[in-house]
Amino acid sequence: MLLVAQPKAKGFTLIEIMVVVVILGILAAILVPKIMDRPEQARVVKAKQDILAIENALNLYKLDNAVYPTTDQGLKALVEKPNSDPIPQNWQDGGYLKQVSQDPWGNSYQYVNDDGNIKIFSYGPNGPGGNTKDEIGNWN
Repeated sequence: MLLVAQPKAKGFTLIEIMVVVVILGILAAILVPKIMDRPEQARVVKAKQDILAIENALNLYKLDNAVYPTTDQGLKALVEKPNSDPIPQNWQDGGYLKQVSQDPWGNSYQYVNDDGNIKIFSYGPNGPGGNTKDEIGNWN
């Protein structure tokens, strides 16, 4: 009868497993805070893109009507033809935007027309009562 050598049992030792768990824990401690900050950055980027789209629509409105909507007419003038002075004479059928969406934090975008100098902005993550340095607008 021939005796065949049995191969050694293969597997990981407890120490090897513990080293892997510690390494994964260290990586998680470093990477998770960086990943968790990404949603807020994505909201800021979306707000900037929305503001750019609104600004482009306002520029088309001005090309057609020679003036921007007044502050009182607001961004609604891009969706529905204004009924207050100055009433646009060449307002585009269908509007300039399908709708004026809210910013990523659920607030309305703000619009100010100061004698043709327009400001479009979001109050940012802290909302209307927040710090003005958190505002995201067409100037930054």
